[in-house]
Amino acid sequence: MRVTIDGAHIGSQADLHRVLAGPLDFGPYYGHNLPALWDRLSRDVERPVEIVWENAEVSRGRMGDEAFEAIASVLARAAKEDESNAPDKRLTVRFT
Repeated sequence: MRVTIDGAHIGSQADLHRVLAGPLDFGPYYGHNLPALWDRLSRDVERPVEIVWENAEVSRGRMGDEAFEAIASVLARAAKEDESNAPDKRLTVRFT
């Protein structure tokens, strides 16, 4: 599965959680915070999945560096955890 985030529409962490929760089927009890995002990405999301954050710099500008980096680091860390898995068992993340 591929999930594309249009950074032109992401101005807050809440926006990002909303955009990911649906396609990745986070369910009704998803906490909409960074620890909950980590839990879902590291344990619950069926692989393979590719997350592509288009216009990432637009999001960074709208959210601010600190908020953007907090989210980006969770996404990158989840992808890093899967690097040793077979390609069909990986979560990958790209920022464009």
